Amino acid sequence: MIKLKNRGFEKVSIEEFKKALPYINNIEEAYNNIILPKRATLNSAGYDICTPISFTLESGSSFKIPTGIKAYLEKDEVLNIYVRSSIGFKYNVRMCNQVGIIDSDYYNNEENEGHIFVKLKNEGEKPVTFNAGDRIVQGIFTKYLIIDDDNTYNTRKGGSGSTGK
Repeated sequence: MIKLKNRGFEKVSIEEFKKALPYINNIEEAYNNIILPKRATLNSAGYDICTPISFTLESGSSFKIPTGIKAYLEKDEVLNIYVRSSIGFKYNVRMCNQVGIIDSDYYNNEENEGHIFVKLKNEGEKPVTFNAGDRIVQGIFTKYLIIDDDNTYNTRKGGSGSTGK
């Protein structure tokens, strides 16, 4: 009997990863070191997402991190991405969009395979360095409801922002 996959994480292809990081010399090493998200404890709601590359956020600066991962989920679910509490409290680093929303049809889209990106901003007064493998954000899978007379029939063609303004 074949078990159907309901929700989880996968790496994007190395070609997609290279497209997102053309300035990295050791791209194969970074790709091989991508860590698929996992929960820290039995009762953790969030799956910790790690950065596959090292970077420093100067005070007031922001940086867009290609995580190298994508998520598959049921059609009535969403993956919400939040900054890890400890990063916000200790370093005053936040996500630029506050909460990332990964819809089920983002997975394997034509534009970027569903590659999840995270943009962090340092609102603190000191530089903050993140090393490859550091947990930076967390993803929480959630069911959602739609209204009775919902008549949306559009389908996704591209990646982030492809459904309109």
